[in-house]
Amino acid sequence: MRQGFEKGNLLANGPVQRRLAAILAADVVGFSSLMERDEDGTYVRIGQLRRELIEPRLSEHQGRLIKTTGDGFLAEFSSPIAALRCAIAIQDALNNDPDPLRMRIGLNLGDVIVEDSGDVFGEGVNVAARLEALCEPGGILISGKIHSEVEGKVEAAFEDRGEQQVKNISRPVRIYAVWAAGTKTPAATATSNEVKKPLQLPDKPSIAVLPFQNMSGDPDQEYFADGMVEDIITALSRFKSLFVIARNSSFTYKGNAVDIKQVGRELGVRYVLEGSVRKSGSRVRITAQLIEAATNRHLWADKFDGALEDVFDLQDQVTASVVGLIAPRLEQAEIERARQKPTESLDSYDFFLRGTALSNRRGFAEARQFFTKAYERDPEYGPAYAMAAATLMFEQGVSGVPLTAEQRAEAIRLAHVAFRVGGDDAFTLALSGHTLTYLGSEYDRGASMVDQAVALNPNLAIAWYCRGWVTMMCGEAERAIESFDRMIRLSPLDPLRVRAWNGSSFAFFSLGRYEEGCASAAKSIQVIGDAHTLGAYIVNAVRAGRIVEAREAAARLLRSRPDFRVTHAEEAFPTRSSDMRDQMITALREAGLPG
Repeated sequence: MRQGFEKGNLLANGPVQRRLAAILAADVVGFSSLMERDEDGTYVRIGQLRRELIEPRLSEHQGRLIKTTGDGFLAEFSSPIAALRCAIAIQDALNNDPDPLRMRIGLNLGDVIVEDSGDVFGEGVNVAARLEALCEPGGILISGKIHSEVEGKVEAAFEDRGEQQVKNISRPVRIYAVWAAGTKTPAATATSNEVKKPLQLPDKPSIAVLPFQNMSGDPDQEYFADGMVEDIITALSRFKSLFVIARNSSFTYKGNAVDIKQVGRELGVRYVLEGSVRKSGSRVRITAQLIEAATNRHLWADKFDGALEDVFDLQDQVTASVVGLIAPRLEQAEIERARQKPTESLDSYDFFLRGTALSNRRGFAEARQFFTKAYERDPEYGPAYAMAAATLMFEQGVSGVPLTAEQRAEAIRLAHVAFRVGGDDAFTLALSGHTLTYLGSEYDRGASMVDQAVALNPNLAIAWYCRGWVTMMCGEAERAIESFDRMIRLSPLDPLRVRAWNGSSFAFFSLGRYEEGCASAAKSIQVIGDAHTLGAYIVNAVRAGRIVEAREAAARLLRSRPDFRVTHAEEAFPTRSSDMRDQMITALREAGLPG
């Protein structure tokens, strides 16, 4: 609703009319969920609310209805006192309703621009809309300007919530919560869910998965919706990097119209996953959306369709898809959050996130500095050691030029430390196993570690990615291709999918499927044309008889890395199979690469 209340870049056709006004902004809590559950019934109830409560109360208090927006309304008053009395009257009436539509109300006093149509705009309106957005369900928030006009003149209790920075308003706004006289305030009651002190957020990304709504009208489908949520909670709980609210707490919201901000406060989580299940005949559609609780910002949404012939296979399929898709979104949201924190306030996790962001942009040396700071602050932080080691592995892979002996030894040391302190974490196991295989030629140990990683968390995309590379280097090309395919299925938009195509191209080369290898490598080099991706294309193109294309790719490689030599291939493209290694070196020479 708030988007309908705010407007900028006004183009006036004549003199601008301004006036000082008290603005009341209100909306219905959980409107989208109510409409999804019962569109016709909710439409009727909203109409009754407007006709039987909102319009009569506005008339009683000399308010003017400016506009309605489906789930809310905007009104103007010449008197701040009248505006607050109207807001209290509306909330009192709703609180006495046995089955109410609950509302949030924000009030502000400010200068507004009035159009010929009667619509009003300006900061006076914007602040009221922002206060409404911050309000608890059933509550009223007012600005300091309103408070200074009504204090001592309206029978109400006020709680000073201090100055707060609100979105798109340059100056902090003094905010007061208001209760009708005789109503218990937060200080007077400890049992009200509305006024419970928010739980402190954990120091890692936190998420609650709410019960999915059964939209089928068939109570027998309730088990399917509940089972889906339980599977997702279990799968997310395998990510040691996440704080996941247990099922028993999430399911207390089952059957209720929920306010996402309130859920975030009550459960102490930064993110909420909600969704619905709709059955039609033998088909079912599952929708899901990931929301940042504090801002109601939607980070991701998707839908999944399938047949109900094997309902449990469908549950597993959707669970894997949802978990694989939202985990990267959570990581990206956390990276953005860490970027906004001042350096002196960073903790080990924030350093880790900043390092991850730099590594994604191939700033490996600078990323390693942040990972080092992370494990120096927390010596038991396994993922930080693993990523510090991996940045050295990535440097060699991207450049095609071997590391120095000292760099190689440091990467192997870090991977061993990562395994020692974080050997029960799938992420740490996967990256450490990959590094030890690629840089340390510890093929058996690396294979065991990546297999253990996917067993610990079969929904962790990077575990399958690392397993793909390790099995490829160990000479198990078919398992490598299966692993890369699984990684891309779990995380279809993952930046690492480019490297997965690259890994598959080497596996195809090993199997003698050179045209498939060319196709897979070609997808990689369209995005990243470095030594590793170009090398994969070259060896497949030579064996496929595309010698002209192979030599063009070799020339491109040398333009980006003039220091590349064929002798580097033994370390840049390591494999347990001496036969495959010899074949790659021969193919690189046939393409005209030096050394």
